[in-house]
Formats: sequence, structure tokens, C-alpha cells
Amino acid sequence: MGRYYSGDIDGKFWFGLQSSDAADRFGVNGQTPDYLEYYFDKDNIGEVEAELKSIKEKLGKNYDLILKAQKEYKSGSFVDDLAKVLDVTKKEATSILSEFADYELGEEILKCLQDKGDCQFNAEL
Repeated sequence: MGRYYSGDIDGKFWFGLQSSDAADRFGVNGQTPDYLEYYFDKDNIGEVEAELKSIKEKLGKNYDLILKAQKEYKSGSFVDDLAKVLDVTKKEATSILSEFADYELGEEILKCLQDKGDCQFNAEL
């Protein structure tokens, strides 16, 4: 069973890697009861871009290696495969992949803001 987000952007959180409040890091804190509600507007673009830059710098060369690995490894445990590609432990690969998953979410938020001027979505807890 996975957790999803829906609204102006729709998707599924990466199982076991990405928390429901991943979008908090882009400058807006989700509101509860049973899910987190997010609303970004054009005033948040700078924060989103800054966090994307920070994540990409943290990922460094691993960003391109993950993109390549996504195309090459289709079976088995992607985390195990990625650990081999990056020459890190499974725990380290999980952490790196979590950052990558958040980066992808941030890119979706930014694109939505650029296309519409605002971005609203709910994230399941």
C-alpha cells in the first residue's frame, strides 16, 4: 500500500524512502488532520528553487548516477542495485535515494508554480 499526493500535482511517495511531509522542506508546512494540505504560490518559487539547488548539490555526482541506474535496473531491489552502483552501504543508498525522491517532488512543485502561478495538493499520512 502506498501513500499518494493529489491536487494540482499528483503522484505517489517513494515507498519506505519518502515521508508524507517531504514538501515541508520547500517552504510551506503541511496542515493536518488525516492528510497534509499544501498550498504554494508564486512567492514560494525562490524557496523551492533554493531547496532544489541545495538538494542537487548534496547529491552531487550521485544525481546523474541515480538517473542512469533508474533506466538500467528494472528488477530486484533498486536500493540494493543503487548501493552497488554508488559503492555505498544499503543504508547510505536509502538516504541518498530519499533525497533524490524529494528532489523530484520539488521539481513537480516548481513546474506547477511556473505553469499555474500556484500549486495546491494533499498528501496522505
